[in-house]
Amino acid sequence: MKQFLNFLGSKTFFLQLALALIVVVLLCFMVLQWLKSATNHSEFVEVPDFSKMSVMDMRKAAEEAGLRYEVLDSTNFDPSYPRFSILEQDPPPGTKVKDNRKIYFTVNPSGYKKVSVPNIIQVTQRNATSMLRAVGLDVQRVTYIDELGKDMVYQIKFKGKYVSPGDKLPKTSKIELICGNGTIPKKAIIQAESKN
Repeated sequence: MKQFLNFLGSKTFFLQLALALIVVVLLCFMVLQWLKSATNHSEFVEVPDFSKMSVMDMRKAAEEAGLRYEVLDSTNFDPSYPRFSILEQDPPPGTKVKDNRKIYFTVNPSGYKKVSVPNIIQVTQRNATSMLRAVGLDVQRVTYIDELGKDMVYQIKFKGKYVSPGDKLPKTSKIELICGNGTIPKKAIIQAESKN
C-alpha cells in the first residue's frame, strides 16, 4: 500500500496523467472539428415563403433551396387561396434550417368537401336551420306554400332543383327551404267538400 501511495506522488504518475489529459483534449478537439464539417455547422438555409404557390412551383423552389418536402392532404378548403396551392408549411417561412431538411406542406383541396343533407322534412324551420348549420350548410331563402304545418319544412331546393335528405352537397352551399304557411291547401278543402 505504501508503494502505491509513493507512486501517486511520483513524477512518473504526473507525467502519465498529463499525457492522458493531452490525448483526451486532442481527441475531443478532433471529434468536434469532424462534427462541424460533417454536420455543416453554422451553415443554414432560410426557408422560403411557399404560401399560395402551386404544388409544382413549390417543388421547384424547394429543390432549388436544397430542401426536401412532404405534401400533406387537407380537408379544409380555404376560398381565399387558389386550388391546390400551399396553405401552411412547417417550419414557417424565414426559419433557418440545415440543408436537406424536410418541409411539411398542407395543400388547399379543389373545393369544399361534400356533406349529406340531413332529414329535415316535417321539422320546424328553426330546427331545420340548426341541423343544416351543424353539417355546414346555410339557408339562403325560405319560401312559403299553402300547407297546414306553419313553418314546417316540406321540401328542400338547391340551385332551383329539389334535393332529398341524404343527397351530397358541397359544404357551405346555400339552400332554399319550402315551408308551410299555416293555411289549409285549396285541394284539401275541395276534397273534403266532395266527400260530404
